[in-house]
Amino acid sequence: MKHPNYTAAAFALLIGVVLGGLSSCGKKETATVAPPEVLVMEAATRDVPVYREWIGTIDGSENAEIRARVSGYLIKRDYQEGSLVKKGDLLFEIDPAQTQAALLEAKGQLEQARAVAKAAAAEQQRSDQLFAQKVISEQEHTNKVQLNQANQAKVKAAEANVKQAELNLGFCKVVSPVDGIAGLAKAQVGDLVGTGNNVTLTYVSTLDPVKVTFPISESDYLAAGQRVQETLSKPLDQRPESVELILADGSVFPHKAKLQAVDLQVKQSTGTILVTALLANPGDVLRPGFFARARIVAQTLKDAVVVPQRAVSEVQGSYQLGIIGADGKAEIRPVKVGARTGSDWVITSGLKAGEKVVVEGLQKIKAGAPVAAKPWTPPSETPADTALTAKTEEKNETKPHAK
Repeated sequence: MKHPNYTAAAFALLIGVVLGGLSSCGKKETATVAPPEVLVMEAATRDVPVYREWIGTIDGSENAEIRARVSGYLIKRDYQEGSLVKKGDLLFEIDPAQTQAALLEAKGQLEQARAVAKAAAAEQQRSDQLFAQKVISEQEHTNKVQLNQANQAKVKAAEANVKQAELNLGFCKVVSPVDGIAGLAKAQVGDLVGTGNNVTLTYVSTLDPVKVTFPISESDYLAAGQRVQETLSKPLDQRPESVELILADGSVFPHKAKLQAVDLQVKQSTGTILVTALLANPGDVLRPGFFARARIVAQTLKDAVVVPQRAVSEVQGSYQLGIIGADGKAEIRPVKVGARTGSDWVITSGLKAGEKVVVEGLQKIKAGAPVAAKPWTPPSETPADTALTAKTEEKNETKPHAK
């Protein structure tokens, strides 16, 4: 049997342990959490070109459809398909036998007409003498004069037929009318050409320079109308090379184009007007049918505040930036965006030059919370990276960089 005093002491000790445990549970331990780390840079100012660009197509500056102008059998192709040809180079030969026979016939008819005309001229000369002596009537004399004139006209017609036959014989040798690249042959040796639909033999296009054609809207044309008219008023060789070309692979063509012409009227179906520009094309790199973006500098923004595009976030159609204040605390600030240029974005409202902008880690920060800011190093850009289109704030349809 246990002693009563021992039992009471054990019970008191147990109560003390339980109460002590409950007291310790009521105390909260304080844990130290490190502020999130973000990469920042200072907003800078610089002059920013604002671009306009349109989808255009490449075509030869001169395009010649090589056609058979006389009918006959094709006996030879004298050029290499896809090769460079000069003006006057022989491309095809058509069997000349038929045109040679026609030329001989025309010459024979000319000689016959000349003989008849010579006799008619002699008859008129005798008629003039007899009429002067009043041996023949005026009507008879008039008939002789008219007969002579008719035969002289026949001589001229026969001479024209000979000339046409000579031209037809020359057309048997088909030559290039321009310098350029000759396309694939549309007819083969042995084909009867010059009849029906079989008249086109090939095409030759001048590819240096090439012609860039692109449609612009009425509003774009009206906005740049004065500059366009000033440019078109100058001789072609004095016009500035102001149109850049961005190719399908994203690269910028090393040469710029100069404005050549603006079409007569706006297309009612699209509301656009066609503009053409001439572009130097050394080595014939660009070919007809290529698609490219034609880009021009519409205006230049002076001392614009710019930040990297990746720093801008869109929330329900509004744009915002993460700003780090002098006290090291974060701020989520709404801003208005303007033109894009290269990998940067112009901020038109809500940001001042020199303020620290969060470039990486925007999703980590909370307004009013401290952060650990480290400088952001921009990646190196290639020429293709800087070939992005700048758009004004009013027409900004480009989404920001996805986070």
